[in-house]
Amino acid sequence: MIEMQEAGFGYQDGAELLSGMTLSLQPGMFHFLTGPSGSGKTTLLRLLYADLLPTSGRITAFGQDLRGLGRDEIAALRRRVGVVHQDTQFLDHLPVAENVALPLAVSGQGVDMTALRDLLGWVQLGQQARALPPSLSGGERQRAALARAVILSPDLVLADEPTGNLDWDMSMRLMQLLIELNKSGKTVLVATHDLNLIRAAKAQVAARVLRIAGGKLQLAGADL
Repeated sequence: MIEMQEAGFGYQDGAELLSGMTLSLQPGMFHFLTGPSGSGKTTLLRLLYADLLPTSGRITAFGQDLRGLGRDEIAALRRRVGVVHQDTQFLDHLPVAENVALPLAVSGQGVDMTALRDLLGWVQLGQQARALPPSLSGGERQRAALARAVILSPDLVLADEPTGNLDWDMSMRLMQLLIELNKSGKTVLVATHDLNLIRAAKAQVAARVLRIAGGKLQLAGADL
């Protein structure tokens, strides 16, 4: 699905944030990515969906080298990768249902209203379909963001600190949805600094835990 081979990323001033990153994301896998703030978790996720390109090494996605992709190929790649950002952003003048359906409009697809209602029901937002985003709680916003990320039925779901601003109960509700996605066959990678959340989730799903330390990617040990 997506392979990183000794991939690295550095800025133009020569400082290298990540280096020697080797990772294989295969269908049906669940990964956690942890590490201290500023370690490069978000940068790694951006590399996986070609929002950034590696400055060393190689990343292939669905059999294609990312550095060789044109604009249309990158757009096609991003339809296969759903992303949930920590800082959820919506068009505040549009109802929740229309915000969730935006990826369909951008990709030129029609909206199946039955499927949209089912998706909103799955994230427990059926009653908020016509609400405007500013009226949503933090947990509701993150669930709406997850619905928007998966409306195109992507093969891979990336979530960047999706529970960072939520309390424990809301965090576990969102994590349960991600686990359900994985059990339906989706590959899931969740970046989080919350080790308690990782421990709780690992009781429900077979997950690998990766850690970024010193710009390197490593498999976390059993001490988690």
